[in-house]
Amino acid sequence: MPRKVTDSCIGCGACAGECPVDAITVEDQACIDADTCIDCGACEGACPVDAIIEE
Repeated sequence: MPRKVTDSCIGCGACAGECPVDAITVEDQACIDADTCIDCGACEGACPVDAIIEE
């Protein structure tokens, strides 16, 4: 199951840099493309504010 970005996201982009399949885009907040996400969890560990959770 893909990860989900919560409202606590600060848009820093740390998660996008860790995603091995480029499933994350960042504008004001991160957005994870559920169709591309392989559910590896790398983004969750990279988030400095714990804004990424399992759906």
